[in-house]
Amino acid sequence: MSPTQSFLKRARLWIALRQGRQRIQRISGQVDRHALPSSTQQPVVFFNASTRLTGLSQNAAFSLLTAWSLRLVGIPVVHFVCRAGMSPCVLGTNRQDYTQPPPCQVCVAQSKRLYTRADIHEFTYRADQALITTLENLTNEELANLKYQDPGFITPIPLGALVLPSLRWALRRHTLPDDQPTRYLLRQYILSAFNVISKFTGQLRALKPQSVVIFNGIMYPEAAARWAARQLGVRTFAHEVGFQPFSVFFTDGEPTAYPINIPEDFELTSAQNALLDAYLEKRFQGKFTMAGIRFWPEMRKLDGTLLQKAKGFRQVVPIFTNVIYDTSQVHANIIFPQMFAWLDQALEIIRSHPETMFVIRAHPDEMRPGTAKQSNESVHDWVEANQVTALSNVVFIDSQDYISSYELIQRSKFVMVYNSSIGLEATLMGKPVLCAGKARYTQYPTVFFPSDSVDHRKKALEFLDAEKIRVPPQYLRNARRFLYYQLYRASIPLVGYMQSLPRMGFVQLSHFSWKELLPENSPSLQVLHKGILNNEPFLLPELEIGIPS
Repeated sequence: MSPTQSFLKRARLWIALRQGRQRIQRISGQVDRHALPSSTQQPVVFFNASTRLTGLSQNAAFSLLTAWSLRLVGIPVVHFVCRAGMSPCVLGTNRQDYTQPPPCQVCVAQSKRLYTRADIHEFTYRADQALITTLENLTNEELANLKYQDPGFITPIPLGALVLPSLRWALRRHTLPDDQPTRYLLRQYILSAFNVISKFTGQLRALKPQSVVIFNGIMYPEAAARWAARQLGVRTFAHEVGFQPFSVFFTDGEPTAYPINIPEDFELTSAQNALLDAYLEKRFQGKFTMAGIRFWPEMRKLDGTLLQKAKGFRQVVPIFTNVIYDTSQVHANIIFPQMFAWLDQALEIIRSHPETMFVIRAHPDEMRPGTAKQSNESVHDWVEANQVTALSNVVFIDSQDYISSYELIQRSKFVMVYNSSIGLEATLMGKPVLCAGKARYTQYPTVFFPSDSVDHRKKALEFLDAEKIRVPPQYLRNARRFLYYQLYRASIPLVGYMQSLPRMGFVQLSHFSWKELLPENSPSLQVLHKGILNNEPFLLPELEIGIPS
């Protein structure tokens, strides 16, 4: 990129950010002027401290739009807002220097822009001296397993469990170094989580809200807030990005596990099947995004060298991996303690079956270019450390090698996955799938899902030796039903309210009037109102399903 191009790119981004701020101010003013007087209902509390520092992310926009819409119909809304209340927060962690304070000044300034004219309750940071003493000489393992008995709660607070997923996400790794800097950061997260619990508990007791709405419940500030709310018996709802562009998934469960309740008698109509087939056709070409990110800038066909090599083997088995620090891994590690334990077992199987060509495919998001999300514990490093490519029956496809995974599946005998989405897609392509981690689609029979690691090894060996693997017909039926519900019922579209920014992962509000935030004018917001206020399912009615362009 030339200096001129770089300057123009920065200029376009600056203009877009300025426009976004102006639109927030405009809509915020309209909501304030046209909101009905607060009803006698108890308030709904919103807390979202882990989706942005400066700009507007999709999840920050989801909570903002929902709060505005509730205010317009007279529902009291309170925003629990961080004002340098953590030391440090997840996004404010500097991976080169854990002691560097988070960028609170710019974050607080953004909060003021987002919540102008709103009812906000800010919290600051004060470390608890008794907890500091408790943490002083604990090891990494002891900190990670810490349950702290506070006089304000009957149940010990599982502080270690609340912060561990955030630490792994911040450090871009699952295995934590047993060193002083990591222990320091783990202690700071624990102290900060306890501060959130203490401050949030005080607010909940004073406000007595009807419900709490948070971001995904995995990042430690929101995980701590949800724990406090549940201890007090307050209904909590959490959200994550949905599986359609600019869509949101809401649940009273674990949003990163995507719990979806599908009626047993639900069957797709011919029109619904056609809609799903149209989506899959695009997906198999790599034409999709997730959370505003397009993982496949291109998708190349299998090259001649790989195809020629495959001819020398009895069968081909692709192995699809995941990003080790991803928040979905919190739910995935049921059969194996973590993904690399599964890969270690797979490597033993690979070595004992030289007649089979195994293709290990690193997840395309593992080393996402142009971001700070590159994994510090990667499949690439595991492959090198174990000299996997020295084996004549292994092909390794790295994360930035955009070879079509779907062509691999077509040529496979069966597919091995941890908890990747491609496991569901492989079932839809008619292939047997051996799944090693709990995935959102394993809540229904869609893949072969062993009971433990011993059963997993046994099943893999059976599949390798079998002449033909029979896939139960209900797997395909359930896969199509689940994918349809995931895309067209549980993903609540808010596409008309936001648009992409030149800055990856961020959005700005679109041009719209306050009237479009009224539930009677938006089927999507109507679903969110009914879910938050009446505890109804967060599902689009069938009649509101749109056909994507």
